[in-house]
Amino acid sequence: MIAYLKGKLAHKDPTFVIIDIQGVGYQVKISLNTFSKIKDEENIILHTYLHVKEDSHTLYGFREEDEKRLFLELISINGVGPNTGLMILSSLNVEELESAILHGDHTIIQRVKGIGMKTAQRIVLELKDKIKKEIFQDGTLAQPGFIQNSNKLKQEALQALVTLGFSKAIAEKNIAAVLKKNGPDISLEALIKASLKSS
Repeated sequence: MIAYLKGKLAHKDPTFVIIDIQGVGYQVKISLNTFSKIKDEENIILHTYLHVKEDSHTLYGFREEDEKRLFLELISINGVGPNTGLMILSSLNVEELESAILHGDHTIIQRVKGIGMKTAQRIVLELKDKIKKEIFQDGTLAQPGFIQNSNKLKQEALQALVTLGFSKAIAEKNIAAVLKKNGPDISLEALIKASLKSS
C-alpha cells in the first residue's frame, strides 16, 4: 500500500495530478476539494490509496487525512466504488458530508451525480455510528457550512454560466445547490466548476 506521495507537482488538473518523484511521474486521481487546496504549490504531499483491479492500478490522492479516511469509509460500502467515492468528495467537503450523515440527511448525498436514493440511504445507515464515534473521540462536532452566501460571488458565477450557454434559471438553480452543499466560503472557480457538474 502506498500511504502517501511527496514530490514535485508536475501537472495539475481538476480531476488528477502528476507528481514527479525522482524522475518518475505518478498520476493520482483527486477530488475537487483536494484540487482547490493544492493551489500552485511546487512540492506537495498527498495521502494516497492504491486501488488494484485485474486490469489497472489506480492511485487516489487527498490533501488531508480526514478526506482519505472518509473516502475509505465510503468505498467500504457495497455499491460505492472509488470513482463514486471521489465524486461524492468532489461535491461535498468532509464537514458537509459528515454533517449530512450525522443528521440522517440522505437527500444532500442524493444530489451528487450518479447517487440514487438507496445508495444515499445506505451511506447514512452504515456510516452514522462510525462518524459519531470518531467525532466524539476527537472532542469536536462537525459544523455544517450552510448558506450565508455572498451576493457578489453568486452574480459572478451566474454571469460566467450564462456566458457558457446556460439559461439563467438553470444557472441560478445549480449555483444555489452548490452553495447549499459547500457553504459561502467556496471560491468562485470551485463554485463555477461544481455548478457545471450539477447540470
